[in-house]
Amino acid sequence: MNKFDTITFDVTNSIGVLTLNRPEFHNAMNQRCLAECNSILELSKDDDSIRVLIIKGSGEKAFTAGADLHEFASYGPEEAREANQAWLEFFNAIESLPKPVIAQVRGHAPGGGTELSLCCDFVICATDAKFRLAEINIGVIPGAGAGVRLTRWMGRLKAKEILMLGEIISGEDAVLCGLANECVPANSLDNKVQELADKLAKKPPLALAAAKSVVNVASEAPMKVALEQQLEEFLKLFSTDDQKEGMNAFLEKREANFKGR
Repeated sequence: MNKFDTITFDVTNSIGVLTLNRPEFHNAMNQRCLAECNSILELSKDDDSIRVLIIKGSGEKAFTAGADLHEFASYGPEEAREANQAWLEFFNAIESLPKPVIAQVRGHAPGGGTELSLCCDFVICATDAKFRLAEINIGVIPGAGAGVRLTRWMGRLKAKEILMLGEIISGEDAVLCGLANECVPANSLDNKVQELADKLAKKPPLALAAAKSVVNVASEAPMKVALEQQLEEFLKLFSTDDQKEGMNAFLEKREANFKGR
């Protein structure tokens, strides 16, 4: 594995763990960090040995503080557009990755930290997690899609509340409003995320990719288009070895051994 400056990346038992590693800056993500994260997503996309990806922050204080304002503070519109493109590419790579991505959130997750969690397939947080889209308090709004995602998933009223007040959302409240799947004590977070990742790693990879694609399209497309896309994904799976293995294992009352083929 390549040496990175702002992240670490390890793979164990088909589970990749991408750790944002700038604890002295609350794991704020500069352009170097985004480039390194994008390289991991590109690698993970084509590596069949990686079935699940976990994204977490180093230390106990922060998931990530989002964009590094040391870079953004002096930008004009064109510079901000160019810099923000890397964020858009990063989030698109997460959403289009044909594998489950789990956000493991502990501590502060303001701005881009909350935007990042919105792009992941699962969000497991600790009771000390603090989600927040506070860009309104520094004179801007989220630049990488949070306003759109929140509106489509939660409706106008809740999206405006989160975006226009910029207040902290606790881990427990994140679960209640749909920002997180589960909230657990901080000392249980690693085990809970590992347990989820282990479950996902045993599922048929091609069917997981199909399920992710169907839900992502369904959140945006008209009903007729989404239903047709789901049918096509369903039918494609009948040409896979995993479909045969899964159904035969069920009939033979044994555990399936999925290969991703």
